[in-house]
Amino acid sequence: MAADSEDKKDAESSGSKDRESKDRESKDREIKDRESKDRESKDRESKDRESKDREIKDRESKDKESKDKESKDKESKDKESKERESKERESKDREIKDRESKDRESKDRESKGAESKGAESKGAETKGARSRERKVSPIRKRNRSRERKRSNSLERDRRMKDKDREKERERERGRKDRDGHRRDKDRGRRSRSLSPKSREKLKRDKDIKTEEEEDEKRKKDKVQPLSLEELLAKKKAEEEAEAKPKFLSKAEREAEAMKRREQETEEKRKVMEDERKKRRMFQDMGRKMMEDPQERERRERRERMERDNNGKDDNDGRQKLREEKDKSKELHAIKERYLGGVKKRRRTRHLNDRKFVFEWDASEDTSTDYNPIYKEKHHVQLYGRGFIAGIDLKQQKRDQSQFYCDMMENRRTLEEKEQEEVRLKKMRKKEAKQRWDDRHWSQKKLEEMTDRDWRIFREDYSITTKGGKIPNPIRNWKEYSLPDHILEVIDSCGYKDPTPIQRQAIPIGLQNRDIIGVAETGSGKTAAFLIPLLVWITTLPKIDRIEDSDQGPYAVILAPTRELAQQIEEETLKFGKPLGIRTVAVIGGISREDQGFRLRMGCEIVIATPGRLIDVLENRYLVLGRCTYVVLDEADRMIDMGFEPDVQKILEYIPVTNQKPDTDEAEDPEKMIMNFESGKHKYRQTVMFTATMPAAVERLARSYLRRPAVVYIGSAGKPHERVEQKVLLMSEGEKRRVKKAVNAMKKLLEVLSRGFEPPIIIFVNQKKGCDVLAKSLEKMGYNACTLHGGKGQEQREFALSNLKAGAKDILVATDVAGRGIDIHDVSMVLNYDMAKNIEDYIHRIGRTGRAGKSGMALTFLTKEDSQVFYDLKQAFLESPVSTCPPELTNHPDAQHKPGTILTKKRREETIFA
Repeated sequence: MAADSEDKKDAESSGSKDRESKDRESKDREIKDRESKDRESKDRESKDRESKDREIKDRESKDKESKDKESKDKESKDKESKERESKERESKDREIKDRESKDRESKDRESKGAESKGAESKGAETKGARSRERKVSPIRKRNRSRERKRSNSLERDRRMKDKDREKERERERGRKDRDGHRRDKDRGRRSRSLSPKSREKLKRDKDIKTEEEEDEKRKKDKVQPLSLEELLAKKKAEEEAEAKPKFLSKAEREAEAMKRREQETEEKRKVMEDERKKRRMFQDMGRKMMEDPQERERRERRERMERDNNGKDDNDGRQKLREEKDKSKELHAIKERYLGGVKKRRRTRHLNDRKFVFEWDASEDTSTDYNPIYKEKHHVQLYGRGFIAGIDLKQQKRDQSQFYCDMMENRRTLEEKEQEEVRLKKMRKKEAKQRWDDRHWSQKKLEEMTDRDWRIFREDYSITTKGGKIPNPIRNWKEYSLPDHILEVIDSCGYKDPTPIQRQAIPIGLQNRDIIGVAETGSGKTAAFLIPLLVWITTLPKIDRIEDSDQGPYAVILAPTRELAQQIEEETLKFGKPLGIRTVAVIGGISREDQGFRLRMGCEIVIATPGRLIDVLENRYLVLGRCTYVVLDEADRMIDMGFEPDVQKILEYIPVTNQKPDTDEAEDPEKMIMNFESGKHKYRQTVMFTATMPAAVERLARSYLRRPAVVYIGSAGKPHERVEQKVLLMSEGEKRRVKKAVNAMKKLLEVLSRGFEPPIIIFVNQKKGCDVLAKSLEKMGYNACTLHGGKGQEQREFALSNLKAGAKDILVATDVAGRGIDIHDVSMVLNYDMAKNIEDYIHRIGRTGRAGKSGMALTFLTKEDSQVFYDLKQAFLESPVSTCPPELTNHPDAQHKPGTILTKKRREETIFA
């Protein structure tokens, strides 16, 4: 049994395998059949394509043949017409010759008749004239008939040409119906022998047939799309037609110019209209801003009345109002019905109503309740931001915070309390360190100064520098590393603190660098260029100075006028006499021989005016063989006075061997200091001081100074030259409303809504006002952050980083942000509270218009700021960008400095005796 079952299983398994193999074979066959069908279909497609290509090629060849035939026909016709014309010309020439010969014969006969028969001459003449007339008349007739034939032949040629053109067009439109065209051609040839009526009939039939054929072609064109070759040919023809130059006539050119002119005028008109609309809108806004509240109410009432008096639009508005009221009533009714919000009507007592109404409130009961449940009421604590109405919010906040503090204190363990104390100590220590680091530069030592402190230092003294690797300025004389003998001389001369130009120019001069100092006269420039010179001369041995005295001075100081040269000489003698440095002034108005004698005695410094110095140099009183220090004081004034060629001539006398290299080495402080200390082999140093920088001074500096460091002092670097300043005068009550009520912040919101690009800085005088203003701005939808002295350093850095990154748009800050903080691309500074003095105001507005960019500063002024009005008016008048408003210009407090005593002029009195 087991063997039978195994046999059955084997049989079944073999049967299943056979079936699977058959299925596979059938599938393979199907796949092969499909592949064979696909191949056949592809072969058919390829054959169809080839047949189509052949047909296209055949068509093209036939078209070419037909075109060639047509061209040959045209050529043959042209030849025939030319031959006809030539024959006609020959016949005309023959006729003309015949006429001439006949005329000659007739003349000869007449002359003979006149000689033989004088009496019969008249009769002969008349006969000859008649015979001429008879002879000429048939010639004229022939000429006329020939002309007619010629005109008929020309007309035929024209007709033939027109027919040829029409045939060409028909061939281009459809190439399949060529046989029909040929038939028409044959008919056209036959029709030439027909009568004119039959020709007209044939023409009409032909026109009807051509119209029908064109309709059929259009239908076919709609059904059958163009082939790829036809599309390419069409595109190529269009490109060739576009590539051909189009020559416009004068009329077309004039028409195009008129169109262009009209378009330009239309664009200009649109621009003018837009400007007018903007101006009107701006004026309307200004009027609305300046309007009194009473006038505004009257205007609104008037507008309302006008709206009521208007027609359909107002009726629509009333209809909308009625619908809104109906909707609100319906909503109220739904609330009363489903939410139970029934509004109790107040009961009104009438005179006839004699019922006694006893209405009283439980809270009016003054009797004491002895029940402990009602006596000791539980204090409600609302978790979150909820408060109970009718009770002081501040007191609730205090009670709430106290409640939470007590609850947390009770829950904490001793370890947690100790950890909290440690954390608070660390916070206090960190804040104290931050306060220590944030001290003003005047409270720090020289080693503790940071880049921020040096930036604030330069801003405090209005120092602006330009040029690579410029050293830090001098804070005071004692801190700077000057030799002791120089410090003693400075102290003896009474220089307690260096001036701004001295603070920056002396460190640059001690590095042996060329300097351009832009500063006003009387700013301490003499000491600024003298001290580096004296330091270098004192490093040289005295023996070398005496032995090389015939080589000339070490320094030449040029001044435009004698008075200025004498003034410089006085200052130089103050510094030079205690150090044993000789000084000679070479100026006009003094004997040249005396000056020459003093120069021969030897000197280290020469102070001169350009004219006399050239005279001395030309007469060999002076040689500039060892001159390594040249000072051009008041260079702009010197050039204005016409000394530019003289200065160039003097500089040519100085040797070229000690000139600085015009490379990066001239800016390397280490190499330049080493060269400064090398003694005689020092590079030539050129120092130029000027109040302005005209083109002539720049030209002189470019030709004789090598990689100079430029120092601007005072007005040359003030920020208000690049900042447009504006002022809004407002009453104190108006301003208080802006501070307290968010909805009344009209002035500030009007300014912000004009669309200034972020970031914007708003300055406030008090910390509290800073926080209040920032919160109110955030409620109005502006991204604002605060910065003041009450904030920790982390909060300050976070606020500044948000503003710089663009996360916040407005910074509301006190004067902490007025100095030293550099935020790029500040579009506007808004002084919500005016600064207490003009220096702080200039520092504030200096936050915008940095790095050569323009900015805007807007200030809200009140009567409390009257002490700054005069200085503010002067700042406006000095600024080339700003215009002082008439409210500030004509204000009585802006007419004079605060503290000045005004004396009224006494009126003229007349005394009657």
